[in-house]
Amino acid sequence: MKEVDYQNERVDSINETTAMAHETTLLNPRFYTTNFKEMDQLNVESVRKDWDELISEMKSDPNRTHFKKTEDWDQIDFKSLEPELRKEFIDFLVSSLTAEFSGCVLYKEMKRRGTNEEICELFSYMSRDEARHAGFINDALREAGIGVNLGFLTRKKNYTYFTPKFIYYATYLSEKIGYARYITIYRHLEKNPNKRFHPIFKWFEKWCNDEFRHGEAFALIMKSDPKFTSGINVYWIKFFLVAVFATMVIRDHARPAFHKALDVDIEWYDETVLRITSEITRQVFPIEIDLENPKWKLGLKKLCVTFDSMEKAKRSGGIRGKLKYYTYSTRALMIFVGLYLIPSKKNLVPETSRLQPSY
Repeated sequence: MKEVDYQNERVDSINETTAMAHETTLLNPRFYTTNFKEMDQLNVESVRKDWDELISEMKSDPNRTHFKKTEDWDQIDFKSLEPELRKEFIDFLVSSLTAEFSGCVLYKEMKRRGTNEEICELFSYMSRDEARHAGFINDALREAGIGVNLGFLTRKKNYTYFTPKFIYYATYLSEKIGYARYITIYRHLEKNPNKRFHPIFKWFEKWCNDEFRHGEAFALIMKSDPKFTSGINVYWIKFFLVAVFATMVIRDHARPAFHKALDVDIEWYDETVLRITSEITRQVFPIEIDLENPKWKLGLKKLCVTFDSMEKAKRSGGIRGKLKYYTYSTRALMIFVGLYLIPSKKNLVPETSRLQPSY
């Protein structure tokens, strides 16, 4: 077992995948906390019709019987995967699990500490869904004997404070881009079933429909009060759009063996996912990223190369490695600023924001 030192506390019973999920970096999914009292003041009367329909759908729990393993799981041997594919697939699963469990922890805490019955009901359904997702991924990892200790993560992972509006922007985008990612892989493997090297991909369609519903909830929350999507907050929306999009692209380019095994061209995949996500966000955001701008595409490529150099410098260690790491970090920040400064496209938000998964 790998030993993990956490703020002078030695933990001997944590395996390598739990340590991966516990690690806090720029790219790893984070755990969040927020101002729960402020969130308690939400009023959804202005979106009542759409809200009641969404809550009714969530209450019916359409995926309650979906996340159960079948005999397909008996035919999987993690050790038979090529070493680099195995490493990147595990990284994909751990990252996905951490993101799902992060949502579960946050939503559960919102429900526990809130007094607004409508908002608490929403978060009870969302925490239920995310717990299922995280548990299902953990089942896949346990098949390889490398499951993540979720209790340890709850207690020991660093929590990042976001104001409620930042939670809405970040989580809305996380849920919607998660939908776009899962459905794109699912549709690709429908056409290329011989590239489905693990059965978990068969669950992606209904899984991502949960993600879509969760995103709809945050869209309605933002729609309930115009201040969330106007004034200075438009600049914050753009920040989160650039940050979430760029983070996804960097992560994907760090998993070439994973995408090769799926027979997915990374450039095509990222462009497809960003296009779908951008189309969806028109339901509530007054701006969208100009994905066709040559500066946007060039900036993302530069960012991927720079992050790769940062990782190499970090692994090299020593004073020289640290100096290189900070140099590349500064370069990455400047590239990010350049991406942020690319003019965005204005969007006329429709009166009714409710969408259904249709990709």
